[in-house]
Amino acid sequence: MQTELIFASLSGIETELLAVLAADSQTAKGPDAKPSPVLLANDEAVKAAAAAVLASGEFKAGANETLLLHAPAGLKAKRLLIVGLGKVAKATAHSARSAAGTAVRFTKPRGIRELVLALPVADTLPGAASARAVAEGAVVGDFDADTYRSDRKDVSVQKFALAAPDSTDRKAVEAAFAEGVIVGESQNFARTLVNEPGNKLTPTVLGQRAAEMAQEVGLQWEVHSTEKLHELKMGAFWSVSQGSEEPPALIVLKYQPEGVKEGPVLGLVGKGITFDTGGISIKPADNMEKMKYDMAGGAAMLGAMRAIALLKPKVRVIGIVCAAENMPDGKAQKPGDVQTAMSGKTIEIINTDAEGRLVLADGLAYAKQLGATHLIDAATLTGACVVALGMVNAGAFSNDDATFAKFDGALKVSGEKFWRLPLGDEYMDMIKSDIGDIKNTGGRYGGAITAAEFLHAFAEETPWIHLDIAGVAWIEDSKPYIAKGPSGIAVRSILEWVRSY
Repeated sequence: MQTELIFASLSGIETELLAVLAADSQTAKGPDAKPSPVLLANDEAVKAAAAAVLASGEFKAGANETLLLHAPAGLKAKRLLIVGLGKVAKATAHSARSAAGTAVRFTKPRGIRELVLALPVADTLPGAASARAVAEGAVVGDFDADTYRSDRKDVSVQKFALAAPDSTDRKAVEAAFAEGVIVGESQNFARTLVNEPGNKLTPTVLGQRAAEMAQEVGLQWEVHSTEKLHELKMGAFWSVSQGSEEPPALIVLKYQPEGVKEGPVLGLVGKGITFDTGGISIKPADNMEKMKYDMAGGAAMLGAMRAIALLKPKVRVIGIVCAAENMPDGKAQKPGDVQTAMSGKTIEIINTDAEGRLVLADGLAYAKQLGATHLIDAATLTGACVVALGMVNAGAFSNDDATFAKFDGALKVSGEKFWRLPLGDEYMDMIKSDIGDIKNTGGRYGGAITAAEFLHAFAEETPWIHLDIAGVAWIEDSKPYIAKGPSGIAVRSILEWVRSY
């Protein structure tokens, strides 16, 4: 999708579709209170074109509600689309992000190939923040998961423009809009990877895709396989891959900003299980096809590294993705086996379907060996986290309050939903092994927390954040602003956490 920022009067823009955001200005409460929608635009001709329908009560300006007007009087646009944000007092840049996605997804199936969206004008919507959010929402809204349909038609919005008033701070809005396009495209890069089926995206191919991206944006990169895992004594990582015909891939990306020699080194570690059968502890057949998404944590790290390379924050970053298939084979590890991780800790395998924490254990250790002073990992790790938080919030854990405070601040920019869950020695006691140092699962109760404590044992005292994105990495039903399928969750939040340094 081609993107453009223009500074122009809305009524004079010639386009197939002009979209304007609206909000409910009603402050009264009670059964007799009726919505009072207002356009968040200063153009009097646009207001006049929509006045009658807004007064009719037909449109209430609810979040992502849409209303289309054909041949609007006084405008050069052929159509006027009004998209709701909800209550004006609660409207934020995050509301605008969703509304922009809604506008794009409304446009796509109607054969309309160009869309101009007006930058909203409201006290709660600063111009630069809204411009970035709108760009992100529009780019993300254009993605669909139907890659392999033989009858697929190109219904993308070919051109998206954001129209800002002449009075806007041009430099700030231009920078924010360009940034939003980069972030949206990086999120879609992650979604594209997650969407690939396991026969198309093997660990080797994931390594190739990561290398191609790194070359394109100027990251240093290395992709290793079996020999390197043995050289580094990554027994936990190798144990997951040993049952597959497909070799593993250890993907390492490095971002070194010019002139930065000191300060923190941030380690981004992602689970990259390109297909997860559960191994010998095999999963039920129902919904197993979705286990192609078990590399969503790794994809999030690759998407974040892409955005980091293009936005150039002044901090050193290392990205590591541990990619493997978890398959049941004569060579596969078995429940009861004991594996030795890179750190030297011994792990009793209770359930081979608790494999993500095994690859991450060695990934975290390797990030520290490469010099990481702060760690963040992301993984579709536990069903227990989905039980706890549903498909609304992702889980977050940390061993350091100051490090987590930076992540919490990042969420205010990213708009993504994470909920911090506890850690504690009592949970670590649940995964102590009788035969080795640690078990790879602690049983049914507190499963998301014991999984996090397992990783804590490998992060040790290094400031660390763990993101369990199992419940939100795949969208089960299409929403007005984003398609069913991979969400690209955590790309924006990880990026903002990195930029906070």
